[in-house]
Amino acid sequence: MARINRNYEKLPGSYLFSEIARRTAAYQEANPDARLIKMGIGDVTRPLAPAVVAAMHAAVDDLAAAETFHGYGPEQGYAFLRDAIAEHDFAARNIAIDPDEIFVSDGAKSDCGNIGDIFAEDNVVAVCDPVYPVYVDTNAMAGRAGDYDTDTERWTNIVYMPTTSENDFTPALPEVPVDLIYLCSPNNPTGTVLSREALQKWVDYANATDAVILFDAAYERFITDPAIPHSIYEIPGAKTCAIEFRSFSKTAGFTGARCGYTVVPRDLVREGQSLNAMWNRRQTTKFNGASYVIQRGAAAIYTPEGAAQVDETIDFYRANARTIKEGLAAAGLEVYGADNSPYVWCRTPNGTGSWDFFNRLLEEANVITTPGAGFGPAGEGYIRLTAFGDADDTREAVERIKRMLDAESRD
Repeated sequence: MARINRNYEKLPGSYLFSEIARRTAAYQEANPDARLIKMGIGDVTRPLAPAVVAAMHAAVDDLAAAETFHGYGPEQGYAFLRDAIAEHDFAARNIAIDPDEIFVSDGAKSDCGNIGDIFAEDNVVAVCDPVYPVYVDTNAMAGRAGDYDTDTERWTNIVYMPTTSENDFTPALPEVPVDLIYLCSPNNPTGTVLSREALQKWVDYANATDAVILFDAAYERFITDPAIPHSIYEIPGAKTCAIEFRSFSKTAGFTGARCGYTVVPRDLVREGQSLNAMWNRRQTTKFNGASYVIQRGAAAIYTPEGAAQVDETIDFYRANARTIKEGLAAAGLEVYGADNSPYVWCRTPNGTGSWDFFNRLLEEANVITTPGAGFGPAGEGYIRLTAFGDADDTREAVERIKRMLDAESRD
C-alpha cells in the first residue's frame, strides 16, 4: 500500500491566499454587482516592460527556426542571464558574486520551499513573526515543524522571533540554538526593512553557530533609502553563511511569466559539503530550467531601456504605496511599511480581529486585503495592503475605507 506524507495532515486549514480567494469568491457570488478592489494578494497589474516583450517575441522567433532553436537549456540558467545578474545586481554594488553561484529558477517562492531539500529534517528553523507562510508551511511538509498547536497557533519545533512595532520590526537573536534562519527585507508582510547593523548581527551569529541564513530579497528593487542593504552579501561575512533569493515577479512584472534566481556562494560549506554543489545537484535532478523565452525576457530588464522601463513601473507602485499609507494614517490608523516596500502593514482599529476586519472591509468597503493573523500569531490585529493595483482603484479603495471608518465613528 502506498503511504502518504503524514506531515500534510498537520497543516491547519488551507493556504492563506487560497482562503482569501475562497471568501472573496463567495462574497462576489452573493453580491454580483459589487465592484471589488483587490489589495490582498501581491499580484502586479502593470504590463511587462516593452523591452521585455520585444525580447520574448525575438526569443519565440528563435524557437521557430532550426538554426536558432533551443531545447533543454542549462538547469542553472543561460549564461546571458546569469552574467547580466552578476554584473548589474551585484558587481554594480561592489559585491563579488560569480555567475556559477547564481541559479535561475521559476521564482523565489519555489526556491524558498525547495531549498529545504539540501538540509536535514532535524534542523531547527527560526522565522520572523509575522512571517510569509511559505517559509513555515514548506518546513512543516518536510517534517521540521513538529506539531501545530491550535491554542498558540504555532508549530512546536519552529522558533518564532517577534518582529513587531515594539522592537522596531527587528527580530532579536534567538535564545535557543537554531540552524536555519529565514529573514526577509524588505519584509513581507510588514513592509519594513532591516538595517545594515541588524543584518551584521545576524551574519555574525550565523557564522559563529554554523547556522544558515535564508535571505529573501524579493522586494529589494523597492528600496529607496541608500542606507538599507539590497543584498545580504553587502554584509561582511555573509558569503560563508547565507543563501539569497531574488524574484523578477514584483520588480519586473513576472508573476505570470515566472522567473527568479537563488544565490548560493561557493564559500558556503557545512559539514564539509559545498551547499553550492548540493543545490546544483538538486536542480539538475529535479529541475529542467526556466524557459529560454522567459530568460531572454528577464535579461532584457538589464538593458538601459529595460531598466528605465522597469524603474517607471516601480515608481508607479511606490506612488500607490504612499497613497495607501498617507490616506490610512490621515484616517487615524496606525500604519507601517510602504517607504521601501510595496506593502503597507496596518493595525486594525479598536482591537478588532484580523479576519473580522478583513470581512468588514470586504463586505462594507468592497476592498480585499490580507488579514495579519494569516502570517502568524504576531500578525493578529493587523491587515496587509498591497500597492500593486491600478492608481485610480488604489485612491478609491482608500476613500472607501475612510468612509467606512467615518461612518463607524458616527454610530
